[in-house]
Amino acid sequence: MVEDVVRTLGFLCLGSRLRRIGERLQADTQQIIDGAGLGIQAGQYPFLAAIDRGGPLTIGELAQSVGITQPGATRTIGQLLELGFVDMQPAPDDQRRRLVSLTDKGQELVDHSKTTIWPRVAAAVADLCGDLDGPILEQLAAIEDGLAAAPLIHRRTVAASRVPSDGQQEEGR
Repeated sequence: MVEDVVRTLGFLCLGSRLRRIGERLQADTQQIIDGAGLGIQAGQYPFLAAIDRGGPLTIGELAQSVGITQPGATRTIGQLLELGFVDMQPAPDDQRRRLVSLTDKGQELVDHSKTTIWPRVAAAVADLCGDLDGPILEQLAAIEDGLAAAPLIHRRTVAASRVPSDGQQEEGR
């Protein structure tokens, strides 16, 4: 059997490991969405949820809300425009600003998803993570907060004294 190097290297490959887990969760979520015949990508749902929660938002506000780059948000909103789930209009107070809002079709999708897809995915992930030691959402929030407070590049001198050079976690930690 081939060694899972990403897992074995521990902290050294944490970013790769989280990305791998994220990609797997997205793919599994997509299977649920496809099974319901909704014609949307799993990665597009956070944008619809942000608009549903916050009302019409600019591309920049959506990018910030979802936590991605503005070009990535622009690309996703373009896809949602083509699908007819969102609309983009100039802001009434400033014609240079463009606000993205849900169309009737988009609101119907969100309303349907809130009662079917989202609870199913949330329950499945909760089942997956339920037996983990410590609340996973709190652990992820702590990692995100820690990265926001001090990026990895600013942590290397402190970290060098805690983690061996091979990146593996020390015993008892």
